[in-house]
Amino acid sequence: MLEDFADLSTPLIADACVRLGEPLRAAPAGILPVVAGQRVAGRVLPARHYGSVDVFLEALTHAAPGDVLVIDNAGRRDEACIGDLAVLEAEAAGAAGVVVWGLHRDTPDLIEIALPVFSYGRHAPGPVRLDDQDPDALTTARFGDHEVTAADVVFADDDGVLFVTADRADAVLETARALFRTEREQARRIRTGETLRTQTRFDEYLAGRAEDPSYTFRRHLRRIGGAIEE
Repeated sequence: MLEDFADLSTPLIADACVRLGEPLRAAPAGILPVVAGQRVAGRVLPARHYGSVDVFLEALTHAAPGDVLVIDNAGRRDEACIGDLAVLEAEAAGAAGVVVWGLHRDTPDLIEIALPVFSYGRHAPGPVRLDDQDPDALTTARFGDHEVTAADVVFADDDGVLFVTADRADAVLETARALFRTEREQARRIRTGETLRTQTRFDEYLAGRAEDPSYTFRRHLRRIGGAIEE
């Protein structure tokens, strides 16, 4: 999955979801890689955090190579729920990365380990609580407004994190590649002097909107084959 995602980006995945009518399941803004430029893609390995690392260790006993440990810590900003030892264990289990709805710590060690880790940021204190664990703590995880399971895949890069159902991932990737080709060609043409207004026949759009106020730019782009908004 990471190889398929290598030349793409989460904005392209998001646009592909819109183009295909797939649910747009984005993580809350601000979930970013510990090291800029890191990216990850793979099957979701869900785990809900309750104050102890044991839930991660149990989740990793079920990991397949390339899975991404997706941690639900309810977006808490008062504790870091993952650090160097848990990330090393994820790496040893063959995980492709870790995505946290919460905070991390041991930043210098995570940089050295180099396994992609995404979170809201760094925080020194770890958890001091120990809550009761729900029975489905290893089957579902919340991430912002979305619930994810092993039936989902996660894509993450410098622009954020997105979730797509696994059975639609190939179609989304294929559409994202088509959008990428269109956008790269548009960018090339701008650099050679052909403005985006010319490429998108913007004057034609304005004339169409004057005749029909419901004629949107997105509808215009679909008609002429543009891709800038999706």
